[in-house]
Amino acid sequence: MGRNLQSGDRLRPVDLARAHGLSTQAVRNYEGAGILPAADRTPHGYRTYTSLHAMALGAFLALVPGHGHRAAASVMRAVNEGSVDAALRHIDESHAQLLDDRRTLQAVENALRGLEPVTAPEPAEVPSPGGMFIGQLAGSLGVRPATLRAWERAGLVRPLRDRRTGYRVYHGADVRDARLTHQLRRGGYLLEQIAPLIAQVRAAGGPEPVEVALRDWQGRLSTRGRAMLSGAAELDAYLRVRSSSTGGPGSGADPGGHPGAVPAGAGRAPTAAATSRAT
Repeated sequence: MGRNLQSGDRLRPVDLARAHGLSTQAVRNYEGAGILPAADRTPHGYRTYTSLHAMALGAFLALVPGHGHRAAASVMRAVNEGSVDAALRHIDESHAQLLDDRRTLQAVENALRGLEPVTAPEPAEVPSPGGMFIGQLAGSLGVRPATLRAWERAGLVRPLRDRRTGYRVYHGADVRDARLTHQLRRGGYLLEQIAPLIAQVRAAGGPEPVEVALRDWQGRLSTRGRAMLSGAAELDAYLRVRSSSTGGPGSGADPGGHPGAVPAGAGRAPTAAATSRAT
């Protein structure tokens, strides 16, 4: 939760907003979306929050970098509706997506490493300088010519045509794209999943510049994973305090059903100025 909240029994929307660099309208919107528990109202209709609301807001903001706004909102709504299992399922789905992204990255890296230097075919088979016919390329990859034609229809390879015979001719970049496609297909990826990578390789002029993008991708995945850990810690603290406050189920309950210990100071509510009229 925010560290700059004032101490006291009740909080105004502005207290939560200032502590997290938000607008008071954003706080109201989060409450309306179920991300925060419903606020109490004063006799004059003004919203009043507690330290529990501050912890909920802190947990949500900590979840967003790792899970995204939509998933984080779904988690908090489920918790505030008393469905911790549903909240944990949303968390599991985000972790599964991260793992899938890591596997995709690994497959792409393996495919790029598996690319061999393009070698010129035998002179008797050369249709034009440095080119290969469809049968020769298919044989070198261990696929049928029909497979190469399917890849061509999907835009993954773009062979030229020999002016005299009309036969397909695959040059260096075409061979590279075919080999990369073959590696990814062996990894189980669909043609429509491969197409964006091939386009990036072409735009970069070869696989080497793409490796820089892959390192950046790896860094972003690591940052996302660390953010998930931070969000989990904030969410766990909120679940423990909420379970203790409401007596409902939460991750703070031990196997015997007793609420877990509340973190030191978590139950102390920050102060709101008594004269505030912020709603």
